[in-house]
Amino acid sequence: MSPSPHVRKSGATDRMRRYWDRQAPRYDRAIARMERLLLEDSRQWLCSKAEGATLEVAIGTGRNLPFYPDGVDLTGIDLSPRMLGIARERARELGMDVDLSEADAQHLPFADSSFDTVLCALSLCSVPDLEATVTEVGRVLRPGGQLLLLDHVRSSSLPVRGLLLTVQGLMSVTSPGNGERMTRRPLLTLREQGFVVQQRDRFKAGVIERLVARRPSE
Repeated sequence: MSPSPHVRKSGATDRMRRYWDRQAPRYDRAIARMERLLLEDSRQWLCSKAEGATLEVAIGTGRNLPFYPDGVDLTGIDLSPRMLGIARERARELGMDVDLSEADAQHLPFADSSFDTVLCALSLCSVPDLEATVTEVGRVLRPGGQLLLLDHVRSSSLPVRGLLLTVQGLMSVTSPGNGERMTRRPLLTLREQGFVVQQRDRFKAGVIERLVARRPSE
């Protein structure tokens, strides 16, 4: 299957696309235990805050779909067409009207100021270029629009941080192309790019972070 024209060719991006296509059939089963142990109610927490025209970046298999409130006009993008196929089926089963398309978070195919809300769940940890992705999110958000973010980040515990770096090293060997970065702190990049953080929770030895940030009004 050829990439969408909205996915620019690069070595890292193409490897990630192939990796997540392979993972798609077993992704839901594989992530379910991790979610129970680490995420608690974070998907519900995040989606409950979405409003208006909403873009979910890296929507994957659509695990967030059941938690969106009524009245949200939802668009979702993902790098993997096979993940999107599962998301489409999930949306159909839920009776949801969602605009789903294959696209690269680093080069979003939307006009400036298109969305009231951008939501990213467990995705900024693996994009090849975090700064470019945050720039794109800011570009497509309307002035005053909100970014809803959930991710695993650099732990506040030194032993846990060391363990996660070991896991990352093993994954780079056993699962090449996954793109995971276990010690990223998206919060720092958001602040550097002018986002105003309004709410933030960090738990599970600082590994899980969820936040609400806004693009400043012009």
